Amino acid sequence: MSDWTPEAGTPPVSTPDDPVDGQPADGGPAVTAPSFEPAGPAPLGVVRTPTGHSAVDARLERLADADHLPADGHIEVYEDVHRGLRAELTSLDSRPAAASGPAPTPTPRAHDTQHTHRTHDTRHDNRS
Repeated sequence: MSDWTPEAGTPPVSTPDDPVDGQPADGGPAVTAPSFEPAGPAPLGVVRTPTGHSAVDARLERLADADHLPADGHIEVYEDVHRGLRAELTSLDSRPAAASGPAPTPTPRAHDTQHTHRTHDTRHDNRS
């Protein structure tokens, strides 16, 4: 490190490593000031593999809508897809509705049709 400073009133001198007019000394690409502006929307190019379930595939395709939105708009798409996928999963847990109509009546067994079977007392008196 050097303690050298130019004398008062002396214009600064550039060195060969310092850029002049935005051009580096080696003739490479121009040096620009960093931008702190958010980048515009750009597709991520994520491949979505079909699941074979049309309702789930439709929800996953909805994720492509986020490709055209700024980052602060992604949350709405993600929440919508999440709600839809949860609904699809919940529908898998629901039981199918019972068929409408009268309840089926039990049919008598073949040997009970003539009512010849008598119930008998199965209690035994153990006294001799």
